[in-house]
This record gives sequence, C-alpha cells and structure tokens, in this order.
Amino acid sequence: MTEPKDFQTTNRHLRFLPGDQTMAQLVDRMIRVDHAGEFGAARIYDGQLAVFEGTPNEKVIRNMAEQERRHLDHFENLIATRKIRPTALSPVWHVAGFALGAFSAALGERAAMACTEAVESVIDQHYSNQIKQLGEEEKELRATLEEFRQDEIAHRDTALAHGAEEAPAYKPLRKAIRAGTRLAIWLSERI
Repeated sequence: MTEPKDFQTTNRHLRFLPGDQTMAQLVDRMIRVDHAGEFGAARIYDGQLAVFEGTPNEKVIRNMAEQERRHLDHFENLIATRKIRPTALSPVWHVAGFALGAFSAALGERAAMACTEAVESVIDQHYSNQIKQLGEEEKELRATLEEFRQDEIAHRDTALAHGAEEAPAYKPLRKAIRAGTRLAIWLSERI
C-alpha cells in the first residue's frame, strides 16, 4: 500500500513494508486498545471497591478509580469522534476486570495492591511504546498518553507504598497478572 506523498515526506524516519499498517490504522488500533485497557482498569477498581466498600482501603482505591474513569471517558470520546470500532472483547473485559479486582481484594489489601502494581507496570511500558511509535505524529494524542502514563505510574507507586510487594505469593501473582494484561492488550489490538 503506497502512502500519500505528504505522509511519506513528513515520516521519512518510518520504514513501511508490505502489510504494515498506515499511521491512521496504527492510531485507530492504539485508541481501540487504550479504550479497552481503561475499561478493564475501571472494572478492576469496581471489583476492588465492591470488596473494600466502607473500609479504610476504599479511599485509596476510589482515588485511583476516579482517574481511570477520567481516562476511560477520554477514550470513549475518541472512539466516538474518530469513529473507531471498539474491541469486540468488551463483554469479556467487563467480567474479567471485575473478577480480577474482586478476587485480588478478597485476598487482602496487599494482594489488591499487587494487582494494581502488576497491571500499571505493564501499562506504563505500553504507553511508553505507543508514545515512541507516534513520534511527531498526533501531538495531542501523544501528550494525552504521556499524561495518562504519569497517572498510571502514580498508581503503581501508590500500590508499592501500600505493601504490594508484601502480598502473599507476590511474585507468582504479579507474573500471572502481568501476563494476563499483556495478553489482553494483544487481543484487544486485534479483535
């Protein structure tokens, strides 16, 4: 697929091979997966709040949940205004996100924080990769991703400050959640 001349001129640093996505397709894919990710994150916090409601842990979780809702609202707006097809896996992430949040919270505050730390570590890397891919394209989207990335880093740091690494079976729990998060990203980009 040959790109328009103005695209080639402004993106000389990019090398396109047959079958590669155009920048527009890449951006659509980014918005689709980020929308799915923020939806999943909101559902994780919904699950945790269902367990922690009325406890001292509620305030910390609710603060992070409110930021994720703001992120989700932003991506829902982008999905609508840019007419991007959301992932077909939203019903799966609806159930899986809530279940992961409730399960990790049922194991205790530290396990819930281990879940947050694991997810947010992957999302930090995910957003960093997207920012690099955008280069000078889509400056507004790039700035938004960087802002949201900083929020995710703050969530990770909050989780660490609240004992994530002291959770029972922290290493296997973290490994499983990180693998599941990476799989969810891969699937949401494609389906």
